[in-house]
Amino acid sequence: MRRPRRAIGLACLCLAIASLALAQRGGGFGGGRFRGRFRQQILPNAPYDGRFTFVRMNYESTPDGYWYGGQPAWAHGYPVAEENLMRIMNEVSYLGAHDDAFNSIRFDDPELCKYPIAYVIEPDWWAITDSEVAALRAYMLKGGFVIVDDFKVRGFRGFGGGGGAEYLREGDNGGGGWPSFEAMMKHVMPEGRFVDLNAADPVFHSFFDITAAVLSNFPQAYINGQPKFRGLYEDNDPSKRLLMVVNYNTDISQYWEWSGRGLRPFDDTNEAYKLGVNYVIYGLTH
Repeated sequence: MRRPRRAIGLACLCLAIASLALAQRGGGFGGGRFRGRFRQQILPNAPYDGRFTFVRMNYESTPDGYWYGGQPAWAHGYPVAEENLMRIMNEVSYLGAHDDAFNSIRFDDPELCKYPIAYVIEPDWWAITDSEVAALRAYMLKGGFVIVDDFKVRGFRGFGGGGGAEYLREGDNGGGGWPSFEAMMKHVMPEGRFVDLNAADPVFHSFFDITAAVLSNFPQAYINGQPKFRGLYEDNDPSKRLLMVVNYNTDISQYWEWSGRGLRPFDDTNEAYKLGVNYVIYGLTH
């Protein structure tokens, strides 16, 4: 899997070109687009061919989860963030991932079973359905690894109320923070218990060694406060497989998305890429 390591910083220099190319072909989501037109902008899924394909979960957002000209919460940074991450993956490893195809499907889509890693963004505004609850549980128990990212605390920028599972059952809006997400996951895995991860956990050493010093002071893109990294282990046993990793009170993918634009410090962007690479390698090897 590994090749002689090249500095991630050198690979980042190539991403400005990739970002420009994406803009030229109409990728990303700028102003002036509306909720009713959004689905026309979802890229077609690449057929399964055995190569690693980044899969972003496409879910129904709560009513207040449509921002930036109608863009739903699940699509923030799509597909620029994953394109840049996959280019980095192919620079530092022999993975040979698709870096020009990025699938977006729902948890209750049977096609998901073909992919070992599922990426969820903005879970505060995820209006999970009963079929997604059952499918997500089955996916993790069968070996799937779930990455949850861009996850704000309750009341971020004035958003409050419930969210997630509570939205469907009580009619609340999104932005519920950790309490809402944890309640939603109790429907998925009633016996599951999230724990705070630390630098000794294997996921932080699956490719790059992420030290305690870095993890305790991980760079923030725009969210104030201390980021927290939490995990759900099989049988609640840290010696077993990690089923889900959660980047809470932080948005790691913002660094991936903006790495070709010079909007964030170079060193901070490198750390965010290291974390993303580790997640992918862990999901493929556990």
